[in-house]
Formats: sequence, C-alpha cells, structure tokens
Amino acid sequence: MKDEWTERWNDRYSKSEFAYGEYPNNFLKEQLEKINPGAILFPAEGEGRNAVFAAKLGWKVSAFDISVEGKKKALQLANANNVSIDYQVGELQTLNYKPEQFDTLALIYAHFPASIKSSYHKMLSQHVRKGGVVIFEAFSKKHLDYIVKNEKVGGSKDIKMLFSIDELKSDFANFEIIELAEKEIELSEGQFHNGTGSVIRFVGRKK
Repeated sequence: MKDEWTERWNDRYSKSEFAYGEYPNNFLKEQLEKINPGAILFPAEGEGRNAVFAAKLGWKVSAFDISVEGKKKALQLANANNVSIDYQVGELQTLNYKPEQFDTLALIYAHFPASIKSSYHKMLSQHVRKGGVVIFEAFSKKHLDYIVKNEKVGGSKDIKMLFSIDELKSDFANFEIIELAEKEIELSEGQFHNGTGSVIRFVGRKK
C-alpha cells in the first residue's frame, strides 16, 4: 500500500486522544449484542475501539491495520479495559489468517483504497466460515453531499472510495442478505466523525 497512505494514518493515530473515540460504533454494538461470541476479525481497525468492545463481550478478537500507531493505541485501550486482542500490522495478503477461520467479519469504516476495496472484500470473505456473518457500516457515495455541508462528519472526498448497495451485493455475492440499506445517520465518534452523514449498512450470512 502507498507509503503516504500509511503515513496519513500513523499521523492521525499518533496523537494522545483517540481519533474516533474509545467507544464502539453504534451499529456494530447493536449487532454483536444479538449473537453469541465466537472468533471475529476487524480489518482496518485503527485504534481498537470496536475490537476492544467485542473482547469485553467475550469474543476471540483478531484485528489488523497498516498503522503501527493504531496498534499502539489499540493495545493501550485493551490494557485499560483488561482484555486481550490479537492485533497485527500489515496488508491482508501478508498476514496468516486461515480460510474459514472466523465466525464474524466486522467492517466498520474500513475504507480501503478504491483500487483494492472490492478485491479486499472478496479475500476477506474467504476467511469467514459457512454460516458466518459480516457486519458492515461505511460511508455511501451520497456522503459527498454531507461533507460539503459539514467537513467534521469525516469521510473520504474520493467517490470511488465510498460505497453503493450494488457494490456490496457484488462484493459479498456469496452471502445471504439479512440487512442492506443506505441510511442517513447522526455520528458522534471522537474528533473525526461528527454530524449527519450517509452510510451503507449491511449484515449478511455466508451461504
């Protein structure tokens, strides 16, 4: 992945405060509280707020990111909450996750570069067991209109990095759709997700 991409996230996560807060994403929290804990993978997990929440619920948590600074903050947060998470730094293809290793895949604002995002989704889905679940929330292509009104809501200004319902259907074609919708929501997550935005929410079960 591009060095400037890594540098951007290392810079954001190197500050003492947590960029997106220390509390889990609301949609993820709602979904995880519905299902029995198992093995879960958090790609692009940043400072660990969602991974730590899952660990506190009893999940066996694996997470990865390209940011060394993100890992430092995630382990700091895990330690403060008396839980352990397996957090690796690197790109997916360099890590040693096994096929069908996970019961759940949690993609929460995992905005990968446009050139790889669909291939990453397809690779990640191979690590979910049959009957396993994907939980997804990220900004939709309509979100650009919301950034114009309020930059504090966060999100990429590159429409190719944002998501559509059709993309999710294609990327996770081997999943039964439990929930798939584009929604306007209110975000209050740390310094960088604040205000009204447009997101895609998806829950699917692997066929």
